Amino acid sequence: MTAPLELVCPAGTPAALRAAVDAGADSVYLGFRDATNARNFPGLNFSRGELKQGAAYAHDHGAEIFVAINTYPEAGNLDPWHRAVDDAAALGADAILLADIGLADYAARNHPDLRRHLSVQASASNVEAIRFYHREFAIKRVVLPRVLTIGEIAALNAQVPVETEIFVFGGLCVMAEGRCALSSYITGVSPNKDGACSPASHVRYEERGDELVSKLGDHTINVFASGEAAGYPTLCKGRFVTRGRVSYLFEDPASLNAIGMLPELMAAGVTAIKIEGRQRGKAYVSMVVGAFRRAVDAAAKGEAAPPVDLGAVTEGQRQTTGAYRKAWQ
Repeated sequence: MTAPLELVCPAGTPAALRAAVDAGADSVYLGFRDATNARNFPGLNFSRGELKQGAAYAHDHGAEIFVAINTYPEAGNLDPWHRAVDDAAALGADAILLADIGLADYAARNHPDLRRHLSVQASASNVEAIRFYHREFAIKRVVLPRVLTIGEIAALNAQVPVETEIFVFGGLCVMAEGRCALSSYITGVSPNKDGACSPASHVRYEERGDELVSKLGDHTINVFASGEAAGYPTLCKGRFVTRGRVSYLFEDPASLNAIGMLPELMAAGVTAIKIEGRQRGKAYVSMVVGAFRRAVDAAAKGEAAPPVDLGAVTEGQRQTTGAYRKAWQ
């Protein structure tokens, strides 16, 4: 029996945190209720008191807490981000997830004993970049962008002195995490600076005959036929007319699901696997975390993963293995 992959799970609320821990999470990632984390949506995230209680609950059940401080600080207004690092250290975080170089430097100088992970928002996907973060800021783990094949991940792991963590389930972005500004063109808000993509305050749905129209501000993002699953209106997953043809120009609405690839990921040297979904409720968290807990334990024993259908909680009820197999190459 080999050591199982670490199962890193999302928590957008205290209830979701407890659900993740109860379902078998090894670690839970979360953020403060402000722009310092890349899921800054109304009704989500943690106050300082909630984080302290959540950390105690996780630790009592053998799980760890990772605090995402993974947006880029506003010029001339560093205090909220510095305070987030300081408070995460004081409230029992086992690690913090960082993207900004300046913030990584601040954390390394002021909290050298607090474990530092590099967020996917930093978009570090090559040996030189990862070695830089390890050398300069003692980064212990890098969350890899969702652009690499399993073979490329294996080659990377053979050359870097850090742990690697990859996403295995949930929503996909346009791939270059940490570089997207699409939302800001319409809403003035972007995930990397403000922590929100397509904020709910700008989202509208309108019925037009038998069709459902999704809008972001005054802009139509998609038109769904009767009975068609309606996705959340983000620009990258909108339908556009190009050369007279309507299509998902940037990316189809589908969820990543690599539950059947865990033995390959273990062989590639991956340390931890991550489930996306801090915007999702505790029912989603319980279902997905439980399924991956069973799959991870089976893989560690060299057994096949128990069959499970996660289609009901995927985007557009469609699933993909994303870039991991890159069948289009």
